[in-house]
Amino acid sequence: MFRTAQWLSGVRNLKYIMANIIITGTSRGIGFELVKLFAREGHQVLALSRNSEPVQSLNLPNVQTLPFDLGNPADFEKLNEFLNQWHVVDVLINNAGRFLGKPFSETTAEEFESVYKVNVFGVAEITKTVLPLMGQEGHVVTVSSMGGVQGSLKFPGLSAYSSSKGAVITLTELLAEEYKETGPSFNVLALGAVQTEMLEEAFPGYKAPVTAAEMATYIKDFALTGHKLYNGKMLQVSNSTP
Repeated sequence: MFRTAQWLSGVRNLKYIMANIIITGTSRGIGFELVKLFAREGHQVLALSRNSEPVQSLNLPNVQTLPFDLGNPADFEKLNEFLNQWHVVDVLINNAGRFLGKPFSETTAEEFESVYKVNVFGVAEITKTVLPLMGQEGHVVTVSSMGGVQGSLKFPGLSAYSSSKGAVITLTELLAEEYKETGPSFNVLALGAVQTEMLEEAFPGYKAPVTAAEMATYIKDFALTGHKLYNGKMLQVSNSTP
């Protein structure tokens, strides 16, 4: 039986239904671990990443993949075609991110824009694309960074990356207000140091106290249940920065 966004308005706990989950940035790190965790619980997962091979190699029956670049408008057309099969999306996790570690004086306008094209504009565009299929009990979770939190410890060379992560925190608050009467809920998680390939790129040799699998477990549970307690909130999920 196909569900509709209106049907979802009567469902409060996504943890106990077979939800339709969209995750971006699934080729490695936290996104890759999220795919495995949701699939293990029986949820239907659409994994979006420029490199779909890592998830495809898992051969999980309830996981589908699309090669997807948040900065490529043509890929959103492919996503729209796929969504005709689902009719409803329960959870969207905006996990994909583009990193740039470079002194501000050496960062070109094109490089700055390329970071924002994925980390901000891409988040806005995929959210806008999926919103018509999300009901009142849907949940949009965006993964940000402690570097984007006002007053947090900042690091040189991350002007484009950290400022983009600050932008999606504000975007989340604005969308939660705009859709507070109809849903879905919007929340953003500002992550501290997690042992991923991106962290190694940013801070070579540093060993984070949290693994990608551990953080993915937290995000998975929050995505399924956090909307019952939070909307328009930024949660700092960090014990090290870095």
